Amino acid sequence: MRKFESTQKIGDIVADFPKASDLFMEYKIDFCCGGNRPLKEAIAESGLDEDQIVNELNELFNEFTEKNDIVKDWRKEPIEDLINHILMKHHAYLWSELPKISELTTKILRVHGEGHPELFKVHRLFHMVKMELEEHLVKEETYQYPAIRNYEESGSKEDLDKAVKIIKELEDEHSEAGHILKELRTVTGDFKLPEDACATYELTYNKLQELEADVFQHVHLENNILFPRLFELQAQKS
Repeated sequence: MRKFESTQKIGDIVADFPKASDLFMEYKIDFCCGGNRPLKEAIAESGLDEDQIVNELNELFNEFTEKNDIVKDWRKEPIEDLINHILMKHHAYLWSELPKISELTTKILRVHGEGHPELFKVHRLFHMVKMELEEHLVKEETYQYPAIRNYEESGSKEDLDKAVKIIKELEDEHSEAGHILKELRTVTGDFKLPEDACATYELTYNKLQELEADVFQHVHLENNILFPRLFELQAQKS
């Protein structure tokens, strides 16, 4: 069964079939900040084989459905549940892991920086994205999410407008964080470990890859699902 075509938007594909994100990560196809463009465009930009990617995507979907796996469709769940999911899964992860990764990047810089000067850039880029993400989380937790919850209780257009007003700013921050993470992947050669890498070096690179995957999922849920739902609600109020 062929469910997906290259003409579909990347974000829509991941919203419909979240496991597609694994394939897109493998081929370095941006499904979060770049989710609002056709898959065909991203494939061409990366010089990939369009038929191969689309076939693999549909094979993955067929395998998934044959196993009768169930995945929650966040486009249909209550917005309050979606927000709680983002907070408990992605915000909690970042608040917990960012300080730990900060210590790790500093440690390997001190120990291996002389022999691996790229670690100075790794250290700088990580702390840039750390600051970007922490400020972003605060804006969501203290401004947008409370406004959404107030709207859910009051039905007030004023509360909804407040939640929508900050979306462009949040999307710009998503793009900046995504750009830095992509640069981190480039600087590290896709997180390839040097021959003299110690256990801490390996742990740091593993944590950076984990961070990248979590942020991409986080941004996808907001850019491709939460924000469009808020815009749709606002249009209904007009």
